[in-house]
Amino acid sequence: MRKVSREELRKPAEYAAVREDFRRSVMAQKEKRRIHVGAYLTFLFENHDTALYQIQEMIRAENIVGDAEIRHEMDTYNELLGDRGELGCTLLIEIDDPGKRPELLARWMDLPATVYIETQSGARIGAKFDERQVGDDRISSVQYLKFQLGDQAPLKIGCSHPDIAAETILTPEQSAALCQDLM
Repeated sequence: MRKVSREELRKPAEYAAVREDFRRSVMAQKEKRRIHVGAYLTFLFENHDTALYQIQEMIRAENIVGDAEIRHEMDTYNELLGDRGELGCTLLIEIDDPGKRPELLARWMDLPATVYIETQSGARIGAKFDERQVGDDRISSVQYLKFQLGDQAPLKIGCSHPDIAAETILTPEQSAALCQDLM
């Protein structure tokens, strides 16, 4: 997948002029790339435009002007994107009850080994997690992960953890969007 380059970033006034249209476009893309699995897991698959939007929004919100700070934002969001044949996503572990959150995140320490994409050929591809997101006594409620699918089309996203086992079959629109991201 094409990474965001410095040349693509708009200056604040230029971005302000296109922000609403760009935001609508990105939100429509995110809708096809947001997949809920069970009661607790939401996968948001990133692509070039979602990363570009996040970078532009950070520059805008934080009034970032220095080259080093802009480069940091680019590096951060580009890291979320998969390479060719790979899907990158943000996994949100959504636990509404703040009192239960620490207990469940500790109990689900082995979650990274249980998340997968099943392809249309029936292969189950496990997620590659960012080890920086897993602590000694619990996992973070936001995870960055990648799935190395090659040229296989995704069919389902699931989790086999005994506490929260669930699977979601992708809609044709979701599968098509993710297949585009593999290129």
